[in-house]
Amino acid sequence: MTSSLRLEAVNSDNVGAACRLRVQPDQEHLVDPVAWSLADAYVNPETTWPRLIFDADELVGFVMGEFDPRSPVDEFRCRIWRLNIAAGKQGRGYGHFAVEAVVQEARRRGQRRLTVLWVPGENSPEQFYLRLGFRATGQRNRGRVVGELLLPES
Repeated sequence: MTSSLRLEAVNSDNVGAACRLRVQPDQEHLVDPVAWSLADAYVNPETTWPRLIFDADELVGFVMGEFDPRSPVDEFRCRIWRLNIAAGKQGRGYGHFAVEAVVQEARRRGQRRLTVLWVPGENSPEQFYLRLGFRATGQRNRGRVVGELLLPES
C-alpha cells in the first residue's frame, strides 16, 4: 500500500463518480451498487459512515460502516455494511485499507466487535475477510454468512 491512499466523505463534487463505480461483472450479484448504499446512508445518517477510497486522485472504491449500538440485530451494531472495489483494482490493497479504516473508526467509537456479511459461493469475498482475521460465526442473515472480528483495545 502506498501513502497516496485516502478516504474522502461523499460530497457534491464526487457523488457522480461514486455512483458510476462498478465492481467486476462476476461480483455484481454479491454487493449492491454504491448508489444504493448512498440511499441507505441518506435515510440513516445518524448511524452510517460512507467513504470513498482514493489512490491519489483516482477513485478506486467505496466502503460504508454502520455504527448503531441500539440496533436490535446484534450483527448490525458495528459492521462493514458495504465494500465495493472498482473493477480492475482488486488485489492492490485497497480493500484491506478500507477494512482497516472501518476498524479504526470502530475503535474510536469504543467498539470491541466488528461484523460483516458475505454471500457464500463462487467469487465470494469470504477468503478476503478470513485473511483479514474475520471468522464465520456460524450464523446467517438473509442467507449471508455473518463474520466477526474482535477488536482488541489499542
